Amino acid sequence: MNKVTVIGSINLDRTIRVKEMAKPGETIHASEVFSAGGGKGANQAVAAKRSGAKTAFIGAVGNDDAGKTMRELLGYEEIQLDGIAELDKVATGQAYIVVDEKGENSIMIHAGANGKITPEHVVEHADLIKESDFVIAQFESDLASTIKAFEVAHQAGVKTILNPAPAMRTVPEELLKTTDVIAPNETETEILTGIKVVDEESMRKAAAKLHALGIKVVLITIGSKGSFYSMDGQSGIVPAFKVKAVDTTAAGDTFIGALSTVLKPDFSNLVEAITYGNKASSLTVQRFGAQPSIPYKHELN
Repeated sequence: MNKVTVIGSINLDRTIRVKEMAKPGETIHASEVFSAGGGKGANQAVAAKRSGAKTAFIGAVGNDDAGKTMRELLGYEEIQLDGIAELDKVATGQAYIVVDEKGENSIMIHAGANGKITPEHVVEHADLIKESDFVIAQFESDLASTIKAFEVAHQAGVKTILNPAPAMRTVPEELLKTTDVIAPNETETEILTGIKVVDEESMRKAAAKLHALGIKVVLITIGSKGSFYSMDGQSGIVPAFKVKAVDTTAAGDTFIGALSTVLKPDFSNLVEAITYGNKASSLTVQRFGAQPSIPYKHELN
């Protein structure tokens, strides 16, 4: 069983379901409104834990009702919460999600406490990182803290997985040189490399650019088509499972969290781990919400 530590975002999600997205200036009726646990970091941690990984989290919430709710939800999952700070005078991160009948979503995020994690806080909980097989991070929380976490992992020989979302045009070199696996989607890949992803050849070219930065494994998630991988001169597409999507929220997070649970630190079972991640995300998109939609190990088996 892998030990996975996630550094990143914790949000309380507020989701609105609509028939179709509103146009600028248009008022429409919603068919449903609900709240649930979210945040890319927390989603990935929940996905890893539900797939069987021993999971810890480094992050922050506010000392407010939303923060208490999120700690309770993550605690219920039996995720180790020692690395989650409760901060005064700052709100817990929140996301506002609109989902249409096709399952497509539009997301607006208020970072709140996620932006207040510090490198010093990471150092205080460095043992969580050093004891891990994988450390996962995204771009929804303080960047300097993510860099510090990856540096600690790199020095300890712990493998790192970077989900570069939301996308940044310039990712600091000190983060990339301590990244072992990078997992962008098609849009994020284009922003990172300048290469528009249209086919397998363009994905290989984009991967080559990322490998040139010192990253060993490149995974490009391509929605309903599956996932492209590139490592040690080998590449290919692992197809997705064909399902009817009702809500794509947390699909990518589920993929990364589930994959990290079964992936060997030497990456020798990469294709099998991608297949497992694809299977997990195929269940997620058939359900509504972020964390409520993430499957458990027994469902995947």
